[in-house]
Amino acid sequence: MSDEPQHWAPREPSDAAATPGGDRGGPPGTDAKGARGARSGKKRRPRRTGWRRAVPTWRMVLGTVLGLGLLLAGGIFAGYQLVDIPAANASATAQSNVYLYNDGSVIARDGDVNREKVKLSQVPMTVQHAVLAAEDRDFYSDARAVDVKAMVRAGWNTVTGKGKQGGSTITQQYVKNYYLGQERTVLRKAKEAIIAVKLNREVTKDQIFEGYLNTSYFGRNAYGIQAAAQAYYGKNVEELSTAEGAYLAALLNAPSAYDVVAHPDNKPAAQRRWNYVLNGMVKEDWLPAAERATTRFPTPGEARPSTGLSGQRGYIVQAVEDYLDRRGILDEKTLATGGYRITTTLDKAKQDAFVKAVDTNVTSRTSTDRKADRNVRVGGVSIVPGSGAVVALYGGIDYTKQYVSNATRRDYQVGSVFKPFVLTSAVVNDSTTQDGRPITPNTVYDGTNERTVVGPQGATDYAPANEDDVDYGDITVRTATDRSVNSVYAQMAQDVGPGKVRDTAVALGIPADTPDLTASPSIALGPANASVLDMAEAYATLADHGRHGPYVLVDKITKDGAEVELPERTTEQAVSREAADTTTAVLRSVVEGGTGTAAQAVGRPAVGKTGTAEEDRAAWFAGYTPDLATVVAVMGQNPDTGAQTSLYGALGLPRINGGGAPAETWAAYTEAALRSSPAQEFDLETMPGSDEEDEPLLDEDSDGSTEPSAASDPTAPSATAPSGTAPSSPATGSAPTPGTDTGGTDGTDRTDGTDRTDGSTEGARGPDFPDGRPV
Repeated sequence: MSDEPQHWAPREPSDAAATPGGDRGGPPGTDAKGARGARSGKKRRPRRTGWRRAVPTWRMVLGTVLGLGLLLAGGIFAGYQLVDIPAANASATAQSNVYLYNDGSVIARDGDVNREKVKLSQVPMTVQHAVLAAEDRDFYSDARAVDVKAMVRAGWNTVTGKGKQGGSTITQQYVKNYYLGQERTVLRKAKEAIIAVKLNREVTKDQIFEGYLNTSYFGRNAYGIQAAAQAYYGKNVEELSTAEGAYLAALLNAPSAYDVVAHPDNKPAAQRRWNYVLNGMVKEDWLPAAERATTRFPTPGEARPSTGLSGQRGYIVQAVEDYLDRRGILDEKTLATGGYRITTTLDKAKQDAFVKAVDTNVTSRTSTDRKADRNVRVGGVSIVPGSGAVVALYGGIDYTKQYVSNATRRDYQVGSVFKPFVLTSAVVNDSTTQDGRPITPNTVYDGTNERTVVGPQGATDYAPANEDDVDYGDITVRTATDRSVNSVYAQMAQDVGPGKVRDTAVALGIPADTPDLTASPSIALGPANASVLDMAEAYATLADHGRHGPYVLVDKITKDGAEVELPERTTEQAVSREAADTTTAVLRSVVEGGTGTAAQAVGRPAVGKTGTAEEDRAAWFAGYTPDLATVVAVMGQNPDTGAQTSLYGALGLPRINGGGAPAETWAAYTEAALRSSPAQEFDLETMPGSDEEDEPLLDEDSDGSTEPSAASDPTAPSATAPSGTAPSSPATGSAPTPGTDTGGTDGTDRTDGTDRTDGSTEGARGPDFPDGRPV
C-alpha cells in the first residue's frame, strides 16, 4: 500500500433506490443516525468503564433524593390523614383513691398506681416555671409541637454513642405518656410527632401542660406532680416552694439517679441539674436573681414504704367505702374508677392513741401458750358528740390478717350496754311500773335472780338470770344500773313496753334493721347484734343531750381538683334532754362505784356502761365524757372456722367482762385523746326526783367486799316489788366487787330466758373466706 494518506472519494449516486437501512454513502460503520449526529456537531458521551460504573452520577443522586423526598412527603401526608388522636392508654389514666386523715396526712391508697391528678391552677406558678425551665423553655412561645432539629440532634447523639436523648417537646412527651407508651421505636416516634402536631391544633397549651404534669414520672413510684410532692416532701403540690419545685423538675430528666436520698453519691449531679433549672428560670425572667441567690437545695425526706392496706388502713378504707355507698355519695363502681381524694374525719393522734391503748391493755396480754388468746378480737370507735365526727376507728389486729372489721360487724350481742336505752325510753314515755309508780332512777324494783317478768295479764314465761345468779333483793333503778341487774331491767322493759324501747333505741342511732332487735322484754339485756359503730353513735346522742344526727366519717372529697358535693348533716332532738341527761346522771355512778370503776383512770368526769354477751362471747364498755363518746368491745372468734367463741381463759383470766380490758382500754384511749383538752363537767337537766340516794345501797365490809343491802330509797312511792309481788329475801349469793360486770348471762341462760345446755354457739357466723383466713 502507498504511504500517502488515503482519501475516500465521494461515490456517485447510484441509480438504484437505496433500500431501508442500507448504505447511505457514509464511511464504513456509519448509518443515517450517525450521519445526523455528525452533522449536528454533538459529541457522543464516552462509555463508563471499570470502577466508574459503580459510582452513581449526580443525575442519579438528585433523582433519588427527589424521589425519597416525594415518598417521605407522601408518607407524612398519608400518616397525618390516617393517624388519629387515640384514646388515652389505661396506665396514663389509672389513679389510686387516696384516703387522708383530717389533717391531710395520708392514711392509705387503694390502687397500684400512685397518681393524683390536679388542675394546672393548683400548681404554683414558680413550680410551673421550674418544669418549663427544665424541659421546654419555649413551650408557650413556640407554635410548633415538634422540634425537628432537636429530634435530629438527639438521633445523631444516640447513633454516635453519646447516650439516648429524647429531643422531644413537652407536647411530644405528653403524647408519649398519655396516648402511646415508652418503647423506643421509629414507628412510635413517628406516631408521636403526628399526634403532637394534631393535638397542638386542637387543644390549648395549658391543657397540654396540665396533662404533662399529671402523667410524668418522678421516681419513688410517683406519677404526676401531686404524687411527687407527697413522695418527696410529704405535702400537697400547692405547698411546694420554688426550691422544691425546681428539684422535682430536675427529677424529670433522671428520676432514680437524682434521688439524693436513695443515691447520696449522685447528689452533686442532682445539684447541678437543680442549679440548671433555677438559672434557666432567672434567664427567662421567671425568678428574680436576688431570690435565686438565697435559694438553698431542698433535700427531700426519706422514701416511705407504700401505704397499703395493712394495720388499721384496710379497716378504715372499708368503713369509708361503706359509708359513701350507704349515704348515696359514691357507689362501688364509681369509686373503682379511681382518682378520688377522700379526707376523713379521723384524727391521726387519736387513731394512734386507740391502737396504743388496745396494744397495752389487750394485745400485749395475749400469749401464744394460751389457746383462748387466739380467739381474742377487739373493735373500737370514737365519736365527737354534736358534730358526729368519727375521730378514731379500730377494726382489728391487722386488715391483712383479719379481714372483717370488728368496728362495723353486726353479729355479736351488745349485752348490757343496751340497758341505758331502756331507762331513756322510760323517761321519754313517762312510764310507770305495773303497780303505777313512775319510773325514775330511784324507783325500787325486785332484783331477785330468775324473777319472772310480770305483764298486764300477769306472769310471763320469761325469767332471766342475773350474772352469777346473784339475788339483789329490793334495789333502785340506779343501783340496778350500777350492778347491771338483768331481772330489774327485763321487768322495766316490760313496764315501758318493748316496742317503745325499740323505738327509743332506733331514735338514738341503732339501725332499725339491726339483727335480733326484737320488741320483747329480753331486748333490755342486749341480744341485738348492733356494731361498735352503731353503739358509739347512740351513746354520742346521749352525750349530746338527746340530739341525734348520723355519724360523719368523710369531711371532703375531690377528684381532678373538683370537689364532690357531700350531703349536709342534719340533727334532731331524738329524745328529750331530760331523758338523755337523766340517763347520763345514772351512768355516772356506774363509773364512780359500779361495774365500770376501771374507767376512772381517765382522770376526768366520765360516764359509761359495761356489758357481756351470751356465753361471754363479747365484753363491752360504752362511755363518754362531755366531748367524746367511745365504745370498746373485746370479742371471741375462732380464727380457723370463724365461729364465735367464749372468752373464758383469755388474757390469762377466768373470764373477760366489760369492766376489765374493755373499760381499761377505754380509759387509756380517752385519757390520751383528751390529754391536751381541759376537763369538762356534765351540764345536766335531769328529771325531778332523780337525785342520788342519801345512803348507799351497798354496805362495805371490813375486808373490802360488798354485800347487797335490802335498804330501799325512802323517797320511792312504794317499797314493794312491781305488780304486787312480795319483796325478795336477802341475797343468797355474794355481789360482785366494783369493776365486775354483771350485765350478761352466766353462760347457760340465754338473754331470751331459755336454757342453753347443748353447748352450741348460737349466732356464730361462718368464716368470711373459704381459705380459712381469720376474721
